[in-house]
Amino acid sequence: MAGMAQTFAEALQRTEEGRDPDPLLQLFAPDAELSNYARRESGIEGARRFWFSYLEQFSDIRSRFIRIIEDGGQAALVWTSVGTLKGGQPISYSGVSVIEAEDGKVRRFETYYDSAAFLRPEAASTGGS
Repeated sequence: MAGMAQTFAEALQRTEEGRDPDPLLQLFAPDAELSNYARRESGIEGARRFWFSYLEQFSDIRSRFIRIIEDGGQAALVWTSVGTLKGGQPISYSGVSVIEAEDGKVRRFETYYDSAAFLRPEAASTGGS
């Protein structure tokens, strides 16, 4: 998996800039599994849904990778993303993504992030939803 994590990071940045998941989709295996707190998907079409769902939350978003760790077929990417939600609210949040690859393709992608950053300010301050 030499360089897969860096390749993935660059593809995500191209996806965010162009609002098109194709740079990422090329990296996934046909039977890939993807997950985050809100969704689980599998396969290339599942990956397409996963990344479109990610992009549709934002008017703009840009991820910066703070640390990339690779060992064999596994990688961890520590990141911070800054942008604007569709409703116009600025957002900044951090997380980590874990990649497992085989034969040069991503077989499993998991991401964990500060989901509280997505709460509306009034919900966070009043405890409502």
